[in-house]
This record gives sequence, C-alpha cells and structure tokens, in this order.
Amino acid sequence: MKIELDLNKRVIFYEGENIKFDEPEGFELLKHIWLQGGWDAKYVYSWTWLGRPIIQLPDDMMRLQEVIYRIKPTLIIETGIAHGGSLIFSASLLKLLGKGRVIGIDIDIRSHNRKAIETHELSPLITLIEGSSIANEVIDRVAELIGPNDKVFVILDSNHTKAHVLEELRLYGNFVSIGSYLVATDGIMQDLAAAPRSQADWDINNPQQAVLTFLKENEKFLIDNPKPVFNESKVETHPTYWPNAWLRRVR
Repeated sequence: MKIELDLNKRVIFYEGENIKFDEPEGFELLKHIWLQGGWDAKYVYSWTWLGRPIIQLPDDMMRLQEVIYRIKPTLIIETGIAHGGSLIFSASLLKLLGKGRVIGIDIDIRSHNRKAIETHELSPLITLIEGSSIANEVIDRVAELIGPNDKVFVILDSNHTKAHVLEELRLYGNFVSIGSYLVATDGIMQDLAAAPRSQADWDINNPQQAVLTFLKENEKFLIDNPKPVFNESKVETHPTYWPNAWLRRVR
C-alpha cells in the first residue's frame, strides 16, 4: 500500500483518488497507518491500569469495559497475565459493579509480577493459576472455581499461534455463559507478517484463523464485534488489535 497525505488540504491520495480525512474511507486508511506505526513503535507498551502495566490498545480496553458493563459477568477468565494490568482492569470493573471475580492463567507467572498482583488492593478478587492454559489440570482447576450461577466471560491472550488459540477456544468455550463472550485477542497479527518483531507466518498463523476454524465446528458461537454504545462521529470502525475477536455464545 502506498499513500500520500496533504495535511494542509486534509486529504489522502490513494489509488488515484483524493479522499478527505473526515470521510469514513479516509479514516480507515489513517487507522491502518496508525496501527502499523503503533506496532513498530511499541505504542501499547506505554500504559498502566491502577499501577500495573497493561499491554493493550486503549481503544480495545474502552470497548471491553462497555461490554463488561452491559453483560455484567460474575466471573472473568483470562489466559495470559504478563504484568497483570488486564487482570486489575477486569477486577476493578467487577468491583464497581458490586459482584464478581477474576481468574488469571499463565504458563509462567514471574515472581515480581505475582507479588505485585497479590499485594494490589484488588487482589482479593483475583485467583492466579500457573500452568499451560490448555493443560488438563488447569482446565480442571478452572472448572472447580466456576459456581453454578456464575455468568462467565473469557478473554484469551496467551500463546497466539493458531493451534494454541484453537485449542483454547474449544476448551474455554465450554465455560462461557449464553449471551456472554469468548474474546480471542490480537488478531491484528494477520496484518503484521512483514512488520518488525513479527514472524513470517503470521498471515496464516494467528488468532483470526483459529476463530474461523472454530466457528466451522461449533455452532454455539458467532462473531459479534460490539458496536459503539455512543457514536456521534463519522467513524464506522475503530482502531483495534482485536479484529473478529468477539465471539458471542448464542446457544
């Protein structure tokens, strides 16, 4: 893709056309550039939530809080912990809603991250499980922690290979409550195969491909990317690292 920008006229020159910045098509092109540049510059490595690093695109977290507020889950399960920012984010929302808890799973919870999470003000709402997210003993432990009346919401953010995410989808999909979501994050990998810090096979080895395979074998879920609750802009789609990530359980 090759485009040119005229900041004075506020237009984009692309494939022989002049597209205004304020047109939906113009924003789509600018969004693509911004996401690619943000990846190269490691933009998502510059945020925290209540004191813990949260390696996520702020746009995705804002959309996530809208959905959590609407669904009001009583249990959020997250695979992949890193520094714990996402766990703290989820726990803070459930705290505000007055009910709920979070389970965080990671194959390697580093000691300094574990200490920071376990000493955080919201730690009473968080259960940490160390082990592979697809290991039998981990799945069994998660099942033990789910109450009969829990409304379960799942976020997959660990190993992002197609094979691993597909197995997570198959396993954790069983826990998701009807009407709630199974979110397979970081599908943007599909568009980053030639970018720095990427792998050559990311165009085919990514969460989006796992989602497509999963949906062919499981009719209980459908892609339901959440629409803005409030939108007085011309923007039709927002910047995201999670394209086609939102699977809603319908049966």
